[in-house]
Amino acid sequence: MNGPILFCGDPHGQWQHIIDAALQNDARAVILLGDLEPARPLHIELAAIRERVWYIHGNHDTDHADNFANVWHSELAERNLHGRVVTLPCGTRISGLGGVFRGAVWYPKNTQAPKFRNREEQARITLCQDRWQGSVPLKHWSSIYPDDIEQLSALQADILITHEAPGYHEHGFHELDELARRMGVRMTVHGHQHDNIDSSLRWAEQGFESYGVGLRGLMAWP
Repeated sequence: MNGPILFCGDPHGQWQHIIDAALQNDARAVILLGDLEPARPLHIELAAIRERVWYIHGNHDTDHADNFANVWHSELAERNLHGRVVTLPCGTRISGLGGVFRGAVWYPKNTQAPKFRNREEQARITLCQDRWQGSVPLKHWSSIYPDDIEQLSALQADILITHEAPGYHEHGFHELDELARRMGVRMTVHGHQHDNIDSSLRWAEQGFESYGVGLRGLMAWP
C-alpha cells in the first residue's frame, strides 16, 4: 500500500465508494471524519479494507443505540483516533477529536463558561434513568468537553482530524485553531459541514492548512 492517505467525508451509512477508492488508489490509510452511522458493526461494513481504516465519531453516531454499538463496540473500536495520536506505517502522526460542541456541555461561541469539564463531571449530576452505560446520556457521548481539548493539546502530531470545523469556516471554532497550533500540526481535515473547502488564503495566518471534506466526499493526500 504505497498510495495516498484517503480522507472520507461523512459517509452516513454508505461505504462502497470508500472501499472502491481505497482499493483503486492503493490507499495506505483510510480516515473517516465522523457521522459513520453503520447499519452493521464497522468492521463488517469495511471488511475489505479494515486494516487501513482509522476514524473519529460524529454527532449522529450517538443518535441511536444501534449506531453507538456499531461504532464503539465494533472490532475496529481500537481505530478510533479520538483523544490520541497514532503514527501510521508511513510515519505520519495523526490525531483526532470526534464529536461536536453542544450548549448543554460547552459551546465556545457563547461567553458563558463550560458547564462541565468532562464526561465524568456531567455524569455525577445525571439522573439514573437518563444515563447511558452508567454515564452521561447517549447524545453526549459525542459532545466535546474542555478536557478533551486540553488533553490533546499536550500531544504533538502532523495532522489533526476533527468532526467540527476549525475557525476558517463560517460555522467553525477558533478553539480548534488554537488546538492545532499547540499540537504543531501542519494540516487539519474535518467533516460535518458537508462542503468541500480549503483555507488556502489564510494558511499563513493560521500556521497550518485546513480542508473540509463534503458529504460522502473523498480527499487524497498528498
